[in-house]
Amino acid sequence: MNAIFQRRSIRKYTSQQVAEERIEQLLRAGMAAPSAGNEQPWEFVVIRDRAVLNEIPKFHAFSKMLPEAGCAIVVCGDLNRDQFNGFWVQDCSAAAQNILLMAQELGLGAVWLGVYPDQSRVQPLAKLLCLPQNIVPLCILSVGYPAENRGEIDRFDPDRIHKDRW
Repeated sequence: MNAIFQRRSIRKYTSQQVAEERIEQLLRAGMAAPSAGNEQPWEFVVIRDRAVLNEIPKFHAFSKMLPEAGCAIVVCGDLNRDQFNGFWVQDCSAAAQNILLMAQELGLGAVWLGVYPDQSRVQPLAKLLCLPQNIVPLCILSVGYPAENRGEIDRFDPDRIHKDRW
């Protein structure tokens, strides 16, 4: 439970590289997510190339931290594996959340950068990464060793809980 309650969006990173075995652990966590009909429609693009990381902020205004990140993981949906008509978004979101939680567990910092359904982000990212037509980028996860401590926050709000009916 600590990873859930201590996870925060981290946008500042040290220069320490993220080891390949850590990235594999993140991806294993992502692939452990539940999915509709067990279709597992996710695909992942791991970006370490500084030139690519530097390009993304040119079309994604909220991704200014990427040039300093240890890496980025783009969580994508494969429309050819979306047998349940649009559930790929939920499935890939569950995979992204698992990656964020694993990053916290591993002492890494990460932040979710939304891409889909904003076509002004989807199209340039798909072009930059040479994604096939059936692959849609859902989000970018910026990952690195944190250079900031955001501290725990309690977002529990009992006014948002409804029992049996609204």
